[in-house]
Amino acid sequence: MRLSRYFLPVLKETPKEAEIISHRLMLRAGMISQQAAGMYAWLPLGYKVLRKIQQIIEEEQNRAGAIELLMPTLQSADLWRESGRYEDYGKEMLRMQDRHERDMLYGPTNEEMITAIFRSSVRSYKDLPLNLYHIQWKFRDEIRPRFGTMRSREFLMKDAYSFDLSKEEAVKSYNRMFVAYLRTYWRMGLTAIPMRAETGPIGGDLSHEFIVLADTGESGVFCHADLLDTAIPSADVDFDGDLSSIVSDWTSLYAATEDMHDETEFDSKVPQDKRIAARGIEVGQVFYFGTKYSEPMGARVTGPDGKDTAVHMGSYGIGLTRIVPAIIEASHDDDGIVWPVSVAPFEVVLINLKSGDAQCDAANEKLYGQLHAAGLDALYDDRETGAGQKFATADLIGIPFQLIVGPRGLAAGEVEIKHRKTGERETIGVEDAVARLKALIEPERRDAA
Repeated sequence: MRLSRYFLPVLKETPKEAEIISHRLMLRAGMISQQAAGMYAWLPLGYKVLRKIQQIIEEEQNRAGAIELLMPTLQSADLWRESGRYEDYGKEMLRMQDRHERDMLYGPTNEEMITAIFRSSVRSYKDLPLNLYHIQWKFRDEIRPRFGTMRSREFLMKDAYSFDLSKEEAVKSYNRMFVAYLRTYWRMGLTAIPMRAETGPIGGDLSHEFIVLADTGESGVFCHADLLDTAIPSADVDFDGDLSSIVSDWTSLYAATEDMHDETEFDSKVPQDKRIAARGIEVGQVFYFGTKYSEPMGARVTGPDGKDTAVHMGSYGIGLTRIVPAIIEASHDDDGIVWPVSVAPFEVVLINLKSGDAQCDAANEKLYGQLHAAGLDALYDDRETGAGQKFATADLIGIPFQLIVGPRGLAAGEVEIKHRKTGERETIGVEDAVARLKALIEPERRDAA
């Protein structure tokens, strides 16, 4: 992509309404544009990151055996009346009527709708276990939306819902999603700590939040230091096998959040030299809630004994539009964003230090073609602006590698590669530059696969 033809409305000044680093940087980098309180348009750079995050989530959900579908954003209030949640949910739910004066709502979550889909189609235990998921926009009318897309009113969520014959089988489904979440966040370059959590309006008695450690996080986090060194399950993990030992490795080491008032218990359970107190951002939550929805809504199957039984359910959410700022909060410096390769909007930015110079333009055009031929996702800054502005833009938007090409270097047959994360610079022959970048990027792609 040529930057001269791209839509990248970067800002020089930090908007006054932006309270946290990720909100400031997302606005300055031209990733989002606010349209109303808590509602944002995702501009090309931001949307590309969002799509890469979605792809990782889909790959890991599919790997774990979940099956993708898509449910509508609007739901019938009658479904929520069946479950008993319609009057209880509160003002966060956006309620409306259609032209026939039927009560509708903009879905804040989908337990009722997926239960209705299940009960209309599944009759036998032989069709279990089943896990269905979708990635869809949702709306919760937050009383105080803030922090950009970290706490917005409209947001993109991945919701998965599992159906099993018994609690024992449902916990196995829960464990599959738990392990899939560990892999998902790791592939995005995040350290996510699973914390036991309250279930809130979703219901049930088993839940974990996944918390990304970041200095500017909303919550205080207390965890055992060994959690940070616990191995992430590999890509060939057997999701049909017993995953309880993996879950135990992550949950037997004590972890808690400040809002659970567990600091005293944390001090008593964790050795002094193993205690970590940090800040964190919640990026997902998993729930087992048994028959909370299947009982009142009649989601039943015939068991092996010939009797009808209400299915046991779980739900598993990841906030995509929350993950983007969480990554930025965890990975930035004074100059801007520092993207991991796996979710970066581009892998390389090619910087032409003297656009308009025939020799320099020709060399950059050739390198640009070679980058694409090598399968590297490249942004070419071909604007006729000063080098300082180009460097500032490249650092701000956080592309992992910069390929810097100017007349002086070309005269010596050389170009420069800058590593955005470390600031390291290396000078290399023009003919070797693309191969070197490929060698730098491909291992990071493989590690995140």
